[in-house]
Amino acid sequence: MATGKLTARAVATTKPGRYGDGGGLWLIVSESGVGRWAYRFTIAGKVSEAGLGSRDGGVSLAEARDKAAAARKLAKAGVSPVEEKRQAKMAAEAAAAKPTFGAIAEALIAAKESSWRNEKHRQQWRMTLQKHAEALWSCPVDEIDTAAVLAVLTPLWATKPETASRLRGRIESVLDAAKVQKHRSGENPAAWRGHLAHVLPKRGKLTRGHLAAMDYADVPAFVAKLRQIDSVAALALEFTILTAARSGEVYGARWNEIDLQAKVWTIPAGRMKSAREHRVPLSDRALFILDKLVQARTGELVFEGQRAGRPLSHNAMGKVMSRLGVDGVTIHGFRSAFRDWAGNETHFPREVCEAALAHAVGNQTEQAYRRSDSLEKRRALMTAWANYLAEPTAAASNVVRLR
Repeated sequence: MATGKLTARAVATTKPGRYGDGGGLWLIVSESGVGRWAYRFTIAGKVSEAGLGSRDGGVSLAEARDKAAAARKLAKAGVSPVEEKRQAKMAAEAAAAKPTFGAIAEALIAAKESSWRNEKHRQQWRMTLQKHAEALWSCPVDEIDTAAVLAVLTPLWATKPETASRLRGRIESVLDAAKVQKHRSGENPAAWRGHLAHVLPKRGKLTRGHLAAMDYADVPAFVAKLRQIDSVAALALEFTILTAARSGEVYGARWNEIDLQAKVWTIPAGRMKSAREHRVPLSDRALFILDKLVQARTGELVFEGQRAGRPLSHNAMGKVMSRLGVDGVTIHGFRSAFRDWAGNETHFPREVCEAALAHAVGNQTEQAYRRSDSLEKRRALMTAWANYLAEPTAAASNVVRLR
C-alpha cells in the first residue's frame, strides 16, 4: 500500500475523522479535536489496531511513520505490535521492581551499622562501594555475574590490593544478603575460595606497601609549621601526633574520657580497633592543647567541627597537611614515624613502645598474665616524644632512664 499521503500541515489542521497515511498508519481525530496515531494490521485473518501515541502529545508525522514502520516489521513476522508493547511494558515494570545492588547495599549497611564501632567505618563501607563499584550500584542485583564483578575488581587488584580486597569482600556480603532475601540464586560471583581465587592473583603475591609515613627526622619541623596554624583541625592533628593515636580515636574524643588532673585520656573499648580500653598518658604539650580547647568548650566533643555537636570531618586533618604542602603522607603514618623514632632513638622496651600504639604484645597466654598497661613507663615515653618534637637536637631529652 502506498505511504506518505499526509502532510505536516494537513495533520495540524484536520477536522474530526480518520485519515490514512498509507501502509496501515492512521490519524484519528475525535469530535473534540484530539488526534491520535494508530497502526492497523492483520495477523491470522484478525484485524487489530495498535496505538502509536498522541498527535497533540507531541508525536509528529515523521515520528508516527517511524513507529508504524517498526510495527509493520513485527506484523510481517507474525508478531502483534500490541502484544509486543504489552510484554515490553511488563518487562520494564518487572525490572523496575527488582532491587538494585545499591538498594541491597544500603539496607545491609543500615542493618549492620549498629555493630560497627565508629561513623568512619560506616562511611568507608558506603564510599568504597559507591566509588569503586559504581558500575554495579544501579544494576538489578540478580543480573550481576562474575564478569561484572571482575570488571570492577581487576583495575584495582594490582594497584590498590588492600582496597580491592575490601571491595571484593563487601560486594560478596551484599550479594549474599540478596540471596538470603530471595532476590538472587546460585553461587556468589564475588566469592574468593573456589571461584575468583582461580582468576585473580593472591594478595600475598601483589606489591603491598605500608601506609606512607613521614620520616621521623622530619616530623619536628612539620610540627613547628603546624603550630603556626590557628585552627581546631591543626590542634587535632598535633594532638594525634603527640599521642600516637589513630585519627578516628581523636575525631571522636569526648571530654568525659579525659582526666586533666591525672593527665590521662581513657579511650573506651567501643572506640578502639582492638575492642580493648586504652589509656593514653598526656604530655604537657597535649595538655596545653586541651587547655586551649576546654576554654571554648560547647559540648561533649573535644575536637568539635563547625556544626555544634558534630566532630570535625574525617578529612579535616588531611586538609591541614595539604595546606602545609605535604603530599604522599598519611595521618596514620605518624604512628609509624613514632614507632621508628622509639626503636631507633630511645632505649624503651619493645613492649612499652607497642603498648603506646595499643598493639597487643605476646601470645594469648602472655596477654592474660600481663595485668598492667605500663602507664607510667609509657608516660615517660610520650614525654620523650613530645620533647623530641619540640627540640629534636636535644638528644638528652630523647632518652629517659627507667628505674
